[in-house]
Amino acid sequence: MIIISDTSPLSSLALVGYLSILKDIYTNVIIPQAVANELANLTEEDIRIKAIISLNWIQVKQAANLELVACLSNDYNLDIGEAEAIALALELKADELLIDERLGRREAVRLGLSITGVLGVLLIAKNRGLISKVQPIIDALILQANFRISRQLYEEVLQTANELD
Repeated sequence: MIIISDTSPLSSLALVGYLSILKDIYTNVIIPQAVANELANLTEEDIRIKAIISLNWIQVKQAANLELVACLSNDYNLDIGEAEAIALALELKADELLIDERLGRREAVRLGLSITGVLGVLLIAKNRGLISKVQPIIDALILQANFRISRQLYEEVLQTANELD
């Protein structure tokens, strides 16, 4: 299974102490060089992010189609990490792209990629018995990782997880 990740799913899960669920679910995750660079820059902000790029189950690969990366970045206003993650997912025919930002998700879907984000990962983890509840982790993401989620989506995820009273 080929899984590509953008920066935010990795950094968000690392900040709340649940990065390892990605390994438990996917075994290996590939990140583009631009995401590795973004993570390296984030290590100055938080030590919990520093370990991500040295994990043996995370592999760094450079996207070859730099023209597509530039197009996605310039024409569609995506940051370089999102653009390169999308390009790499297309090149490697990824089974899944882990991405949270709305613009990046929209372009990935438009280009035919299968996507999921942190919330989808948490639902998979709960379904597999890796975590018992998603709500405390989502709450931690909001408080500790500056994760933005609408009230409606929050409630939809809790309903899907059978955690609404």
